[in-house]
Amino acid sequence: MRKISRIQKQTPNRKQLLDHIISHFDTTGIPFGNQDRNSLKLFDLEGLTINVKSFRVPNVINQIAYKFFRKSKAQRSFEYANRLVDLNIGTPQPIGYYEFTTPFLFKSSYYISEQIDCDLTYRELTTDFNYPDHEAILRAFTRFTFQLHEKKVHFLDHSPGNTLIEVNNDNYKFYLVDLNRMEFKPLDFETRIKNFSKLTIHKSMIEVMSDEYAKCSGEDYTRIFKLMWQETEDFQEKYHRKRRLKKKLKF
Repeated sequence: MRKISRIQKQTPNRKQLLDHIISHFDTTGIPFGNQDRNSLKLFDLEGLTINVKSFRVPNVINQIAYKFFRKSKAQRSFEYANRLVDLNIGTPQPIGYYEFTTPFLFKSSYYISEQIDCDLTYRELTTDFNYPDHEAILRAFTRFTFQLHEKKVHFLDHSPGNTLIEVNNDNYKFYLVDLNRMEFKPLDFETRIKNFSKLTIHKSMIEVMSDEYAKCSGEDYTRIFKLMWQETEDFQEKYHRKRRLKKKLKF
């Protein structure tokens, strides 16, 4: 099996430690977060807590595609994280990635970044409307998203669990995670508003985000709200239709 790795600020000691972590990933480390699709674990790296994401081995067709035609999820995560850092957009500091391949197939890959101990994610805003300064955080998140769009960043997985939030009095910092699906290009109005469609099912939150985005962009509130709510409803319909289809196929 061939190993490919790329590590920031590489030193012989750091490279050796990371090699050991990846080699013993299955039997060491502290599991962190949702383990359903991919595996995330925390490790100590010279006194620094790091987050290592092991991507699930793809199906055979994608093993061929990732081997010869496409960048791996780990490589994209690393490269996109560095682009976000260059744009002064919050994301856990990227450290490196590893890939393992055979002569004809892509197998496993790992993305490594610094661990951030956040206060909450966007998801908590959708489940706890009594969270302190709920509306202020939601408006700050909307301004953060507007800045993403202004900097030509289209975060395709802009969903509830993929934005970490740090709260420091009235200051809020936002960090994007799960970065392997992004585009860097100018965004038209419809694409910008559709980017909010996966975040919440609550109309009251859509109203607040529409109001704040209107203030940031100078666009008409009613136009923004109508499109944002329509895109949200369309996404929910597609999501539940897909789930119903999966259940039918299962049985």
